[in-house]
Amino acid sequence: MEDSKIIELFFARNEDAIRQTDSTYGRRLFHLADSIVRNDQDAEESVSDTYMKAWVTIPPHKPQYFFAYIARICRHFALDKLDWNNAAKRKAEVVSLTQEMELCVPDPQREREMSGRELGMVLDSFLRTLTPENRVVFMRRYWYADSIGEIAARYGIGESAVQMRLNRTRAKLCTYLEKEGIRV
Repeated sequence: MEDSKIIELFFARNEDAIRQTDSTYGRRLFHLADSIVRNDQDAEESVSDTYMKAWVTIPPHKPQYFFAYIARICRHFALDKLDWNNAAKRKAEVVSLTQEMELCVPDPQREREMSGRELGMVLDSFLRTLTPENRVVFMRRYWYADSIGEIAARYGIGESAVQMRLNRTRAKLCTYLEKEGIRV
Protein backbone atom coordinates (compact mmCIF):
# COMPACT_ATOMS: atom_id res chain seq x y z
CA MET A 1 0.00 0.00 0.00
CA GLU A 2 1.26 3.50 -0.78
CA ASP A 3 2.39 5.74 2.04
CA SER A 4 -0.25 8.35 1.25
CA LYS A 5 -3.01 5.73 1.64
CA ILE A 6 -1.57 4.56 4.96
CA ILE A 7 -1.45 8.15 6.21
CA GLU A 8 -5.09 8.61 5.11
CA LEU A 9 -5.98 5.58 7.26
CA PHE A 10 -4.25 7.21 10.23
CA PHE A 11 -6.18 10.42 9.66
CA ALA A 12 -9.43 8.44 9.42
CA ARG A 13 -8.44 6.76 12.74
CA ASN A 14 -8.79 3.40 11.01
CA GLU A 15 -6.90 0.63 12.81
CA ASP A 16 -5.92 -0.84 9.44
CA ALA A 17 -3.29 1.91 9.39
CA ILE A 18 -1.26 -0.07 11.92
CA ARG A 19 -1.72 -3.35 10.05
CA GLN A 20 -0.73 -1.75 6.74
CA THR A 21 2.28 -0.05 8.31
CA ASP A 22 3.37 -3.37 9.79
CA SER A 23 2.95 -5.31 6.55
CA THR A 24 4.75 -2.63 4.53
CA TYR A 25 7.53 -1.61 6.92
CA GLY A 26 7.48 -4.04 9.86
CA ARG A 27 10.54 -6.05 8.81
CA ARG A 28 12.60 -2.95 8.08
CA LEU A 29 11.67 -1.40 11.42
CA PHE A 30 12.47 -4.64 13.24
CA HIS A 31 15.87 -4.83 11.56
CA LEU A 32 16.59 -1.22 12.50
CA ALA A 33 15.65 -1.76 16.15
CA ASP A 34 17.39 -5.13 16.35
CA SER A 35 20.64 -3.69 14.98
CA ILE A 36 20.63 -1.30 17.94
CA VAL A 37 19.33 -3.40 20.83
CA ARG A 38 20.51 -6.83 19.59
CA ASN A 39 17.57 -8.51 21.26
CA ASP A 40 14.46 -9.77 19.44
CA GLN A 41 12.06 -9.01 22.29
CA ASP A 42 13.34 -5.48 22.76
CA ALA A 43 13.28 -4.90 19.00
CA GLU A 44 9.65 -6.09 18.81
CA GLU A 45 8.76 -3.82 21.73
CA SER A 46 10.43 -0.86 19.99
CA VAL A 47 8.45 -1.55 16.81
CA SER A 48 5.18 -1.85 18.76
CA ASP A 49 5.93 1.40 20.57
CA THR A 50 6.61 2.97 17.18
CA TYR A 51 3.14 2.02 15.95
CA MET A 52 1.56 3.48 19.08
CA LYS A 53 3.53 6.71 18.75
CA ALA A 54 2.57 6.98 15.07
CA TRP A 55 -1.08 6.44 16.02
CA VAL A 56 -0.89 9.27 18.55
CA THR A 57 1.09 11.72 16.39
CA ILE A 58 -0.62 11.19 13.01
CA PRO A 59 -2.70 13.41 13.04
CA PRO A 60 -1.82 16.22 13.66
CA HIS A 61 1.49 15.51 11.87
CA LYS A 62 1.30 14.55 8.23
CA PRO A 63 4.76 13.22 7.40
CA GLN A 64 6.05 13.86 3.91
CA TYR A 65 8.34 10.81 4.08
CA PHE A 66 6.42 8.21 6.03
CA PHE A 67 9.15 5.59 6.42
CA ALA A 68 11.70 8.19 7.53
CA TYR A 69 9.16 9.44 10.09
CA ILE A 70 8.46 6.03 11.62
CA ALA A 71 12.11 4.92 11.35
CA ARG A 72 13.14 7.96 13.38
CA ILE A 73 10.55 7.10 16.03
CA CYS A 74 11.65 3.45 16.08
CA ARG A 75 15.32 4.37 16.34
CA HIS A 76 14.63 6.61 19.34
CA PHE A 77 12.67 3.87 21.11
CA ALA A 78 15.46 1.36 20.44
CA LEU A 79 18.13 3.75 21.73
CA ASP A 80 16.04 4.48 24.83
CA LYS A 81 15.62 0.74 25.39
CA LEU A 82 19.36 0.22 24.99
CA ASP A 83 20.08 2.99 27.53
CA TRP A 84 17.62 1.47 29.95
CA ASN A 85 19.07 -2.05 29.54
CA ASN A 86 22.65 -0.88 29.96
CA ALA A 87 22.10 1.83 32.57
CA ALA A 88 25.59 1.97 34.09
CA LYS A 89 27.47 -0.18 31.62
CA ARG A 90 27.54 0.83 27.99
CA LYS A 91 27.33 -1.59 25.10
CA ALA A 92 30.71 -1.59 23.36
CA GLU A 93 29.30 -1.17 19.83
CA VAL A 94 27.31 1.94 20.69
CA VAL A 95 30.25 3.42 22.58
CA SER A 96 32.42 2.66 19.56
CA LEU A 97 29.99 4.41 17.21
CA THR A 98 29.84 7.40 19.52
CA GLN A 99 33.61 7.63 19.77
CA GLU A 100 33.96 7.43 15.99
CA MET A 101 31.60 10.35 15.48
CA GLU A 102 32.51 12.54 18.45
CA LEU A 103 35.58 13.78 16.60
CA CYS A 104 33.37 15.10 13.80
CA VAL A 105 30.08 16.22 15.30
CA PRO A 106 30.02 19.04 17.84
CA ASP A 107 29.05 18.29 21.40
CA PRO A 108 25.49 19.58 21.88
CA GLN A 109 26.41 20.78 25.38
CA ARG A 110 29.13 23.04 23.94
CA GLU A 111 27.10 24.17 20.97
CA ARG A 112 23.93 25.37 22.68
CA GLU A 113 23.50 28.19 20.15
CA MET A 114 23.02 25.72 17.29
CA SER A 115 19.71 23.93 17.29
CA GLY A 116 19.44 20.26 16.42
CA ARG A 117 17.40 21.19 13.37
CA GLU A 118 20.15 23.46 12.04
CA LEU A 119 22.76 20.76 12.58
CA GLY A 120 20.47 18.29 10.83
CA MET A 121 20.20 20.59 7.82
CA VAL A 122 24.00 20.92 7.66
CA LEU A 123 24.38 17.14 7.89
CA ASP A 124 21.77 16.68 5.15
CA SER A 125 23.65 19.04 2.86
CA PHE A 126 26.92 17.21 3.65
CA LEU A 127 25.35 13.86 2.77
CA ARG A 128 24.31 15.28 -0.61
CA THR A 129 28.00 15.94 -1.38
CA LEU A 130 28.87 12.25 -1.03
CA THR A 131 28.75 9.64 -3.75
CA PRO A 132 25.69 7.40 -3.42
CA GLU A 133 27.91 4.47 -2.39
CA ASN A 134 29.68 6.41 0.37
CA ARG A 135 26.40 7.94 1.55
CA VAL A 136 24.80 4.51 1.89
CA VAL A 137 27.79 3.07 3.76
CA PHE A 138 27.82 6.09 6.10
CA MET A 139 24.08 5.86 6.78
CA ARG A 140 24.17 2.09 7.30
CA ARG A 141 26.88 2.57 9.93
CA TYR A 142 25.68 5.65 11.77
CA TRP A 143 21.90 5.63 11.29
CA TYR A 144 21.12 1.91 11.14
CA ALA A 145 24.05 0.95 13.43
CA ASP A 146 25.13 -1.88 11.13
CA SER A 147 28.48 -3.44 11.94
CA ILE A 148 31.42 -3.12 9.55
CA GLY A 149 31.00 -6.81 8.68
CA GLU A 150 27.29 -6.42 7.92
CA ILE A 151 27.95 -3.48 5.62
CA ALA A 152 30.76 -5.33 3.84
CA ALA A 153 28.55 -8.39 3.29
CA ARG A 154 25.56 -6.31 2.16
CA TYR A 155 27.52 -4.46 -0.53
CA GLY A 156 30.07 -7.13 -1.45
CA ILE A 157 33.15 -5.17 -0.41
CA GLY A 158 35.89 -5.92 2.08
CA GLU A 159 35.73 -4.82 5.68
CA SER A 160 38.91 -2.79 5.27
CA ALA A 161 37.31 -0.97 2.32
CA VAL A 162 34.28 -0.14 4.49
CA GLN A 163 36.55 1.14 7.28
CA MET A 164 38.54 3.25 4.81
CA ARG A 165 35.35 4.77 3.34
CA LEU A 166 34.09 5.61 6.80
CA ASN A 167 37.41 7.15 7.87
CA ARG A 168 37.54 9.30 4.75
CA THR A 169 33.90 10.31 5.07
CA ARG A 170 34.36 11.33 8.72
CA ALA A 171 37.39 13.41 7.71
CA LYS A 172 35.32 15.08 4.97
CA LEU A 173 32.56 15.71 7.52
CA CYS A 174 35.00 17.44 9.88
CA THR A 175 36.23 19.67 7.06
CA TYR A 176 32.68 20.40 5.92
CA LEU A 177 31.52 21.33 9.41
CA GLU A 178 34.50 23.66 9.87
CA LYS A 179 33.68 25.37 6.55
CA GLU A 180 30.13 25.85 7.83
CA GLY A 181 31.51 27.54 10.93
CA ILE A 182 30.76 24.71 13.32
CA ARG A 183 33.48 24.05 15.87
CA VAL A 184 34.33 20.40 16.27
